[in-house]
Amino acid sequence: MPKKYYLDTSIWRDYFEGRSNGLRPLGEWAWKLINLIIKDKNIFLYSDIVVQELKKYYPIENINKTFAVARVEGLLEKVYINPSQEKEAYKLSKNRKVSFHDALHAIIARDEKAVLVARDKHFLKLLDIIVPKKPEEII
Repeated sequence: MPKKYYLDTSIWRDYFEGRSNGLRPLGEWAWKLINLIIKDKNIFLYSDIVVQELKKYYPIENINKTFAVARVEGLLEKVYINPSQEKEAYKLSKNRKVSFHDALHAIIARDEKAVLVARDKHFLKLLDIIVPKKPEEII
């Protein structure tokens, strides 16, 4: 059975922009991870929240083009957010001082039994929900 991966928006941005933080090639690691997931025929999960966040930085055409490779291979699945997930995310964001979207990403990954790939330190406040992995920990 294929593994499922839910990539936080920051990982997609690392990939799109070829970002680095001076010493670490974040974009290269994101690219290697994406290629590994495709090579191993694993599944990318995404939600409207990821697309909404990406649209702040990139035209939808670029986002769709990036997702198209996985979509053509049958490796891209959209997950839908339900009201109970939104309610839980709202409570977590308020009580733990994390963004609503980060809380929602963690809940979605947990509920879908997916690996959450993220490097945002806010996820450390959600370790009881899910333990995130960085791309370099997977590749």
